[in-house]
Order: sequence, then C-alpha cells, then structure tokens
Amino acid sequence: MTLDHIKVGDGGMIVSVGGEGALRRRLLDMGLTPKTMVYVKKVAPMGDPLELSLRGYMLSIRKEDAANIEIEVKDDVTGIAGTGRESE
Repeated sequence: MTLDHIKVGDGGMIVSVGGEGALRRRLLDMGLTPKTMVYVKKVAPMGDPLELSLRGYMLSIRKEDAANIEIEVKDDVTGIAGTGRESE
C-alpha cells in the first residue's frame, strides 16, 4: 500500500521509495527511507498535504509525492514520536 492511502491515525514501516531523479533524492533526504516507521498525523481538509510523524519530527508532503512511498501497515504504531501514543 502507498502512503497516500493510509488513514489518519495509522502508520507503518516504509518498504520502498519510488520516483526518479530529484524527486526520489528529495524524499530520501527528508528521512523517508526504507525501514523507517511513519505515522499519518493529519490530512488537510482538501486531502493535500499530509502531515507525517517520523524520526522524531513532523513532515508535510504532497499526496502526489506520498504515492511514491510503499508502506507496510502496522497495527502497533506506539512509540513513533508525535503519535500521541508514546506512553500507551
């Protein structure tokens, strides 16, 4: 499943990052690398952009860019910084 299809409050582990050239490099530079846990914190009213929590910081990306990120959905997203579930 790609990151643009994940619902608010859900998350998982990045499996692969697609795209080509500068787009792929930019996604990787922002910390969206394979084996990174990511959580969808918010989605703007019109569905774009998405606010993600990963690696201890918040990141907003366009839905179009999120479609290039393959994710393995995890039921347990506790412990991901910014989820609000760290202490559960």
